[in-house]
Amino acid sequence: MPYSEQTITSKRPWSENIFTFTTTRPEGFEFKNGEFVTLGLRPEGKLIPRAYSIVSTNEDEQLEFLSIAVPDGPLTSHLAEADTGSPIWINTKSTGSLTLNHVQPGRHLYMLATGTGLAPFMSLVRSTELFENFERVILVHTVRHAPALAYREELESRHGDEFLYVPTVTREDFANTERGANLFYSGRLAQQLNLPAIDPEEDRVMLCGNPHMNKDMTEYLEQNGWTMTNYKGVGNFTVEQAFVLQH
Repeated sequence: MPYSEQTITSKRPWSENIFTFTTTRPEGFEFKNGEFVTLGLRPEGKLIPRAYSIVSTNEDEQLEFLSIAVPDGPLTSHLAEADTGSPIWINTKSTGSLTLNHVQPGRHLYMLATGTGLAPFMSLVRSTELFENFERVILVHTVRHAPALAYREELESRHGDEFLYVPTVTREDFANTERGANLFYSGRLAQQLNLPAIDPEEDRVMLCGNPHMNKDMTEYLEQNGWTMTNYKGVGNFTVEQAFVLQH
């Protein structure tokens, strides 16, 4: 698919190296909530592309993305400096394994994210269809420092029993200082939330984070009765690794 030239319409910093940006949306572009696209800049004429999960929903007029700025990163260092009104190129072929058709419906859906891995979960949480498939959705977001808890205010403002937000911060004082994966392994996550023990027969898991979290959680789940979605069929957990390609 060809790249479509679009425009950066806004930027919002969350911390020293985490920021949100929005863009115009290519005409006719459709995607499933939770998917990612490849986008890029041309700082010296040649396109530098990277995969980015879409934060916005398919119903939104503009596209929204969450990014980390890596010092000297071929793309993100330029993206962090790009002004509103700057051009950006977006490939209109979306894909990804964090959509609702990649995990069976169930009782509780546990979404575990680290850093900018939060992005696809924001798209899902903002959609109404997510809550038609699960009685309750639990979003666990782990970062090193509290300012990196992007969208925290929006997530904390969501009321009702159907959605629970668990922010964790590992390198400074915070209510939860354990990694989300550790809370999951130990059973303390369900205990803290006064929920029944997590059960592969009834509950579902989505993962999007750094490679170590993805790998460790995948191994843990597979060793404890969970089945990952793959080309053979839809399982009770799914993982996305595309976002770690950003730099």
